[in-house]
Amino acid sequence: MIFRLALTTLFLFSNVNFAQQPATSSQTILDALQQKAELTKNSLVKNVVFENIGPTVMSGRVTDLAVNPENPNEFYVGYASGGVWHTTNNGTTFVPILDTSETQNVGDIAVDWNTRTIWVGTGENNSSRSSYAGIGVLKSTDNGTTWENMGLEDSHHIGRILINPKNPDEVIVGVTGHLYSANQERGIYKTTNGGKTWSQKLFIDEMSGIIDLQTNPNNFNLMFASSWTKDRKAWNFDGSGTNSAIFKSTDAGNTWTKVSTENSGFPTGQGVGRIGLAVYDDTIVYAVHDNQSRRPSEEKKETSNILSKEDFKTMTAQAFLSLEDDKLNAYLKTNGFQEKYRSDNVKQMVRSGNVKPVDLASYLEDANSMMIDTPVIGTEVYKSTDGGMTWKKTHDTYLDDIYYSYGYYFGHIYVAPNNADNVYIYGVPIVKSKDGGKTFTSISAENVHADHHALWINPKNPDHLINGNDGGVNITYDDGENWIKNNSASVGQFYAINVDNEEPYNVYGGLQDNGVWMGANNAREDNGWQQSGQYPWKSIMGGDGMQIQIDNRDHDVVYTGFQFGNYFRLNLKTDEQTYIQPKHELGENPYRFNWQTPILLSPHNQDILYLGGNKLLRSMNQGNDWAAISEDLTNGGKKGNVAYGTISSISESPLQFGLLYTGSDDGLIHVTKNSGGDWKNISNTLPKSLWVSRLVASQHKKERVYATLNGYRWDDFKVYVYMSDDYGSTWKDISSNIPASPVNVIKEDPENENVLYLGTDNGAYVSFNQGQTWEIFRKGLPNVAIHDIVVQPKAKHLLLGTHGRSIYKTNIAPLQLMNDNLNANTTTLFDIENIRHSSRWGSSWSSWFEAYEPKIDVAFYSNVSEEKMIKIYSEKGALLNEMNTKADKGFNYTVYDLTITEKGRKALLKENTSLDITKAKNDKYYLAKGTYSIKIGSESTQFEVE
Repeated sequence: MIFRLALTTLFLFSNVNFAQQPATSSQTILDALQQKAELTKNSLVKNVVFENIGPTVMSGRVTDLAVNPENPNEFYVGYASGGVWHTTNNGTTFVPILDTSETQNVGDIAVDWNTRTIWVGTGENNSSRSSYAGIGVLKSTDNGTTWENMGLEDSHHIGRILINPKNPDEVIVGVTGHLYSANQERGIYKTTNGGKTWSQKLFIDEMSGIIDLQTNPNNFNLMFASSWTKDRKAWNFDGSGTNSAIFKSTDAGNTWTKVSTENSGFPTGQGVGRIGLAVYDDTIVYAVHDNQSRRPSEEKKETSNILSKEDFKTMTAQAFLSLEDDKLNAYLKTNGFQEKYRSDNVKQMVRSGNVKPVDLASYLEDANSMMIDTPVIGTEVYKSTDGGMTWKKTHDTYLDDIYYSYGYYFGHIYVAPNNADNVYIYGVPIVKSKDGGKTFTSISAENVHADHHALWINPKNPDHLINGNDGGVNITYDDGENWIKNNSASVGQFYAINVDNEEPYNVYGGLQDNGVWMGANNAREDNGWQQSGQYPWKSIMGGDGMQIQIDNRDHDVVYTGFQFGNYFRLNLKTDEQTYIQPKHELGENPYRFNWQTPILLSPHNQDILYLGGNKLLRSMNQGNDWAAISEDLTNGGKKGNVAYGTISSISESPLQFGLLYTGSDDGLIHVTKNSGGDWKNISNTLPKSLWVSRLVASQHKKERVYATLNGYRWDDFKVYVYMSDDYGSTWKDISSNIPASPVNVIKEDPENENVLYLGTDNGAYVSFNQGQTWEIFRKGLPNVAIHDIVVQPKAKHLLLGTHGRSIYKTNIAPLQLMNDNLNANTTTLFDIENIRHSSRWGSSWSSWFEAYEPKIDVAFYSNVSEEKMIKIYSEKGALLNEMNTKADKGFNYTVYDLTITEKGRKALLKENTSLDITKAKNDKYYLAKGTYSIKIGSESTQFEVE
């Protein structure tokens, strides 16, 4: 969260009644995972291979670290939605080890290094907008080759796991619980038999879970835990409550006593927020607290000659008209009022009664940036020297600029194992104290990302730190004076992706807290850029990266931005940035913009740009000027501190200009057939109050539209997918056999109207019959959230923007040919791309490097699972090579390395005596230039070696 936008104000909009969606049961989720496994086994597309194209350098959000105390070159990293990665070379390279599990969502990891047993608490313990739920506690005894679910399936989010160093079967788990709903499976759980059975040792209430759990490194019997009362809704987050507190156990978690009592010195009551803990020994304990109580009002400051918005809230019209023009213009210009609002015309508006002075204050107070008059206390550090019985704040002044307004996102404190006065706080920056928390200094650096979540301090060398943040992993050996960046894992959290029409085409993507990046789709993801200095991907925008639109007339003109509708028109050739966020009219209510504000360039005219607030806004001149072409297309907002009642999806028919659809985050879908002349609500027969995650106007039939709804923000994981062939007058449910998981995106194939692609929080699917049945993609894809899907029509590539494992790509040319004939024929061979001949085949430029071996993909469809013989023939019919392959029912892919046998070589030389086919350095013969055919049974297709 590089751009800090305050979310602590109470926004007052119309209070619409919302139907509470029931949270999906853990049994339904487990059944869905079993259903998904069966789908994978029988999927027609299970052999379609996806390639991860990165990028990697910006990395993604780390939630935890587990470091080998005897060999710190080995450690594990848990990413919020990107799995667990293992390194044995101090972070030079990482290997993913959670890919065989049913989730990539990680809250905490713990390792018993004696038995090499790994425990993963699934479900991130932060409470951000994309903190995905888990499926319980996972365990592996073979370094991630296999994983066993050990229970606590309804926990959703797990804060901490502790393993008894003397008994690896004794494990304590702090469960945060559901993010968006109440549940019983919260608190502290313990097993003494390696997870076979669990016993709940501490339960506070259905809205309060355990966010942190720590033990004395030298005394496992002594433990401290912090509970957190929170209530998140799509429109509001309350991160404090009377049951947020600190608890202590002296019997290894069997019994607990609340120690943050009214007489303890630690804050109590409604304002107690998230608490993080650090235990030095049996007596010294630290706590970091996000105090949500209000600060005492400061004495009124001296009168300033500069106007502020507060001045206008009580100003009379007469006083306003008496203001000096220069003074008023300074306020208008400084605060970004549109050019048309300058002293003369604003005074005329007030004089005529069309505008009141208070409107000059409310103009600035939209639902995304308004701040309360009295801020919260915020970050505090407390210390106990008597084992948690009494607490004292360590500092005299406010610790500002640690959490900003995102205290729910942070909450970790660490103490060096060799010095009780060396303390580290994790927030937006990293700050350390050498005097027990009295004073702090920053140890952030230019190559260390902001927003910090995990720290490991080497007990044998406390200057050696490993840090996990929103931008991956950093290592220091001098206590933060200098840092190494260790980002080779492809764990980017993409919100949205797009492509242009260049050759090779470029891929664009907006990421959580890592801005917007672009790069060629075929860019090599290797370490060569460290030598050349040219990383193949380029950052083009900061903040939390959002949607991207590329002008198809000039790919250097790009529209993108960051959270809450802060969009820009970029010229990548000249590096110009033009801010284009629409502004409401003076006297009107401010627009409400979603965190992921949707934008769309009209497919009919690339000067026309649409942007969704609570109204649909349109620019006819590339974002320079805007006009609302609708009234409010939402339920009107809702009382809370998060922008809500906003448009979340926009689509315009490629077949008719002005045929537009909008969907809102509060469940409404509207259509206009005349560019906003009139609008019709077409969502009355659909489930209520769900987030409209995607609308797609068909490119094959003007009347057709697709809609996906998402219940994630209700902990409702059911599948909601619909299609209409009459502009949304009636809807057909096409969710069919998709296992339960919130749906983020649907995409229509540009060539075959029967083919649809879909992404959920747990995988990607394709339908060949307009949603009657769905097949699951799996090869090369972990079980990760799919946030966006794009098809590059000319290259025939399908790209998946994942929220945790960056971007994946595959060729869908064979899939676009799916029809009834494929199932009727035993085998169908698809076209094979030609390949350019090279004298490098089978050799390398140095004897110290492996030989370069070419390959082509042989794609075919089989209507039955069986062994098949693939044969390669010359243009005149000579058999050059053959190979067996095991075919599954569905799409199959075999790699042919372009080699020929000795017998095939002789036959080819006999056909063409001018050829010179000699053995390559790797002792293989390769095809010469020419035309060849590949056959499977009676099916044949040709390709050329050029």
